[in-house]
Amino acid sequence: MQQIIEKPERKQIKNIDFNCDLAQSFGVYKNSSEFELLDYVSSVNISCGFHAGDPLTIQKALLAAKEKNVVVGAHIGFDDIQGFGYRAMDLDEDEIEALVLYQVGAIMSFAKSFKMEIEHVRPHGAMYKMAAEDFTFACSIAKAVKKCSQWLVYYGASGDVTAKAGEFVNIPTAQEIMLEKTYNVDGTIDFSAKDNESVFDNIGRLKTLLNFSQVQNREGGKTFVNADSIHFSNKVSNVLEIASEAKKIITPVPVNYKNVYASGWVE
Repeated sequence: MQQIIEKPERKQIKNIDFNCDLAQSFGVYKNSSEFELLDYVSSVNISCGFHAGDPLTIQKALLAAKEKNVVVGAHIGFDDIQGFGYRAMDLDEDEIEALVLYQVGAIMSFAKSFKMEIEHVRPHGAMYKMAAEDFTFACSIAKAVKKCSQWLVYYGASGDVTAKAGEFVNIPTAQEIMLEKTYNVDGTIDFSAKDNESVFDNIGRLKTLLNFSQVQNREGGKTFVNADSIHFSNKVSNVLEIASEAKKIITPVPVNYKNVYASGWVE
């Protein structure tokens, strides 16, 4: 008798956010090309002055996002400008809370002066990696974000750690996918693997994600993931081409709009 193997139900994604980082400069170190991504994303993460971002750059980023009608959020990181936030730090919960409150508060004040509101918070670099792998650390970040505002969305890598931290702290989350990354069988990111910058591969991965809620894993199979947002990294040399092609596949919408759509309030 032939064995019948039941396949998981296909889950199509109809609405998804595209996001990128802004204000990834400091002093004489500039990155003006990042502003070109504003034409392809629905939300941006603005550096808060720790791993990158100085007052004038932050102001410029907020005004550019406002002009393009793009949702803004705070891009928080470790206080490590020389290492650009890619060196991990061993901090206790009080130190993490102070670090987050300081950075998010700065962007909130800037935004308020331009009659804008920030809607989310996304960790950067080593902080992002730690929050993706360490539940206790992720909860510390989420708790601090919630103290800034209960309405802020906590952005993190797709997976159980982000989801469970959001549930534990009772804060809205956005689970994020990066097309250039290699994923493990369990849906976590293999941070040691080299980024894949092939436009063909990245767009193929996007189509698979949208049609089946799956990413290709390092063993050649497919893994189901939750995806609210796709991050386009300025570290990828051809990110503008990838983002441009991605927007031809689907028009991105902010996470809050995606949630409202899912609720049935809009069609």
